[in-house]
Amino acid sequence: MTTPELKSRPRLPEWLRIKLPTSDSFAQTRNLLGELKLHTVCESAKCPNHWECWEKGTATFMIAGDRCTRACGFCAVATAKPLPLEADEPLRVAEATRRMKLKHVVITAVARDDIADGGAEHFRLTIEKVRELNPKTVIEVLVPDFQDSDDSIEMVLAAKPQIFNHNLETVRRLTPEVRHRATYDRSLSVLKKVKERCGLKMFTKSGMMLGLGEREEEVLTAMQDLRSAGCDILTLGQYLQPTLQHLAMVEFISPEKFAEYKVRAEAMGFVHVASGPMVRSSYHADEFNAPSAGC
Repeated sequence: MTTPELKSRPRLPEWLRIKLPTSDSFAQTRNLLGELKLHTVCESAKCPNHWECWEKGTATFMIAGDRCTRACGFCAVATAKPLPLEADEPLRVAEATRRMKLKHVVITAVARDDIADGGAEHFRLTIEKVRELNPKTVIEVLVPDFQDSDDSIEMVLAAKPQIFNHNLETVRRLTPEVRHRATYDRSLSVLKKVKERCGLKMFTKSGMMLGLGEREEEVLTAMQDLRSAGCDILTLGQYLQPTLQHLAMVEFISPEKFAEYKVRAEAMGFVHVASGPMVRSSYHADEFNAPSAGC
């Protein structure tokens, strides 16, 4: 992958500027996460929405540590040799979910290519512990590709999350540069396997970042590829360069264009579409009302 040029980032348009939190909820969420020693993708990936989400008392828990075995060009999560898995982490995530009274929890993880199952069993244990302490909470998992391992995918599905999310991230042409250790077809295969295994009992979800230089016809093709893999839920958001060392953003996509993509996606048959500059994979995830039982 080519090294991005170190140059200043463009000034954000008005629609991408955020207001800092003013309530006590933000501090309470931060303190709780610190007390339970939990990582969130909100902080590790420098998500621009974490101010709003934490103020609302929501967060996306990132399990299996904060060191990733991959070095995707868009992602701010640290790439380094991971530490051993923490056996009590599933309980801590479950306790945080209970204390925050979450109706919908999103559990994601760094890629753990250093582990034979890619961290799938740790996902299973976390899902089971969260459900044990929070039986009415909808559980959504946002997983890595597990190298497309049938056994790892099945291990996660055995714990019966209501929503199985794996992000395509970008269009086919840009995939080698954006996430060079993943492949476009592998991601589609993961989603397709889940849908073939679970059918209507499991909602599958995926998302893409826009503004990396993709063309409109490529976005529409990727959306159709996701539908062909049985993907039910789609998120589309603006890519923002986390640091000057990451892939440079090519353009800002207007809110009107995101609205147009939403209409096109709904016409393709997605049951729920979140499309907008500030949308991220787990942003306002609770707005989709999933059923109480998984696959």
